[in-house]
Amino acid sequence: MVLTNRLHRVTCYTARNTSPLQYPPQKTPICTTVSDLAYVLDAIVGYDRYDAVATREASKYIPNGGYVTFSKPDGLRGKRLGISDYLYFGFPKNSGISQLFKQPLQTLRQGGAILVDHIKIPNYETIKDSMFIAMTAELKLSLNAYLKGLITSPVRSLADIIAFNNKFSNLTSWNLKKKNGIGELEKKALLNLTRASKYGFERLMRKYKLDALVTPLSDGSPVLAIGGYPGIIVPAGYDEGGTPYGICFGGLRGSEPNLIEIAYGFEQASNSSNAQYDN
Repeated sequence: MVLTNRLHRVTCYTARNTSPLQYPPQKTPICTTVSDLAYVLDAIVGYDRYDAVATREASKYIPNGGYVTFSKPDGLRGKRLGISDYLYFGFPKNSGISQLFKQPLQTLRQGGAILVDHIKIPNYETIKDSMFIAMTAELKLSLNAYLKGLITSPVRSLADIIAFNNKFSNLTSWNLKKKNGIGELEKKALLNLTRASKYGFERLMRKYKLDALVTPLSDGSPVLAIGGYPGIIVPAGYDEGGTPYGICFGGLRGSEPNLIEIAYGFEQASNSSNAQYDN
């Protein structure tokens, strides 16, 4: 999952392979508006022979008429949105994050969304720790496969990259060369993630009958990444220093149409697409 903390454009991530560094495979279109993003999704979704199993399974979620039909101004109306205890209410009441997100949450309410407060995400810290272990192991495998498939390139493996950039070989990142794929530690981490996905996020979404989980910035990315769940990040405003920040809407597999409705409705209600962006 590729995310940025300077969230000044609409970002969407779905389960499709791309080049690392990433959390478990995610492709991330970054667009100016939610409707632009929907058009991009319509263009890129479908069967991929290099990722046959995953894309064949995912194709059943592609809606008739495409994603762009879900760009609805009243997309927030009646949507049940979960607000995490840890990711929102874990911050002090007068903290920067807490203050920044008062207005976006109010915008959601005014748009007709039903906010379900104080939702607890089970084992959030375990998810973060296990995901990092799995990510560093999968990176070498994914990167080597990606480089090997390039038509023309002076480098064909992570080892080649390290040699090519030998003057930076003391950086922590290059310790990935020591990783030899999926060992017992990594298998345990992946098992933890699978359990957290099935018995954590999915159970939470169904228990509260949620259309989406709402998180500030990219703080919800570990929860969504573990199961390849879709999410959309939309600009929400600027902090006191003029730095843009975003709000993330995440859901279960196949919930992209719902998320587009929610994100588009929020965008229209907050006029976030009219902000002046950096190039």
